[in-house]
Amino acid sequence: MTQFSPQFLDQLSQNIKEWGKALGFQQVGISDTDISAHQKHFETWLENGYHGEMSFLERNQEKRLDPSKLHPGTMRVISVRMDYLPPDASFARDLANKQTAYISRYAQGRDYHKLVRNRLKQLGDKIRAHFEQIEFRPFVDSAPVLEHAIAEKAGLGWTGKHSLTINQEAGSWFFLGELFINLPLPIDKPVEEKCGSCNACITICPTQAIVAPYIVDANRCISYLTIEFDGEIPDELRALMGNRIYGCDDCQLICPWNRYAQLTEETDFYARDGMKGTDLLTLFEWDEATFLAKTQGSPIRRIGYQKWQRNISVALGNADYSSSILKLLQNKLASASELVAIHIQWAIEQQLQKMDKDQIPIRTTQRLVRSINKGIPRDA
Repeated sequence: MTQFSPQFLDQLSQNIKEWGKALGFQQVGISDTDISAHQKHFETWLENGYHGEMSFLERNQEKRLDPSKLHPGTMRVISVRMDYLPPDASFARDLANKQTAYISRYAQGRDYHKLVRNRLKQLGDKIRAHFEQIEFRPFVDSAPVLEHAIAEKAGLGWTGKHSLTINQEAGSWFFLGELFINLPLPIDKPVEEKCGSCNACITICPTQAIVAPYIVDANRCISYLTIEFDGEIPDELRALMGNRIYGCDDCQLICPWNRYAQLTEETDFYARDGMKGTDLLTLFEWDEATFLAKTQGSPIRRIGYQKWQRNISVALGNADYSSSILKLLQNKLASASELVAIHIQWAIEQQLQKMDKDQIPIRTTQRLVRSINKGIPRDA
């Protein structure tokens, strides 16, 4: 490759950052490929089984810890930040209303993977338009990349105690993306970590998934349980999930640095109709065809209909008692898959425990209990 002067590379680095911002990235940083400082932490996290059933994290560790092995020839990684906090996020309202579904704010709009990746490709094409021999490859949460470690080294922010990247001027409501490139660009300096003695994210976590500063046990994390985990949600964690049916934002909501978070300028990240403040019963009544239609182009679609029904079943069990909830749960039980039926039965039990005995005769209550034990729905 042609040898470039330091002055030329400095100017190119500035141009890349300007081009990135013109493409909608709020911040662009550059790091080298040495993230070996994170190796011990990552390996210990895996050894402790904190990755749950995400076995893909065990594979390609060499590539994950050395970007130049993932894409040969890579000399630098351009790390980008794109804010996603939508206007009128209504966090408190949706979390307080137990009959309403809470969906993590990053997932209420269009799937970010394709959008961010396309912008990164445009950035790479922009660079290549000036230098034909440039090779690049964009990544957005789709390959063995330690994106938070790279973002930290590229100066986008520091890794908070909840393991997410925090920016002093923008909080943590943003997506990350990476452009691997074969140019020896000047690198940016990491910023100082500023969590200090604050443990708010650790304290607020509904399931106590942050087992120590900077260490998250995915097995207890609501985001993992509702998105990545395919099986039966542990009994002891169900009641702690509240009405969160896809992801969880609590550790970000409590973070003091998010008082500086900026609203997104990407309208694609605005909440779709039906994805914010929607009644749990309405979502539970969707059949699979409706689910697929409503989640077209949404990150939610990747969990599939069965996990969607499983998650909502748990939320309905955590909702205040309602005869409508109880009846719909019963009606769904007969046709539910084994996985969903387990959670529906649990939800019915929770509703029965909350039921005002003055509203429904004891005989009806006993009949419902027998129905649950047999796994056969009955009309209350």
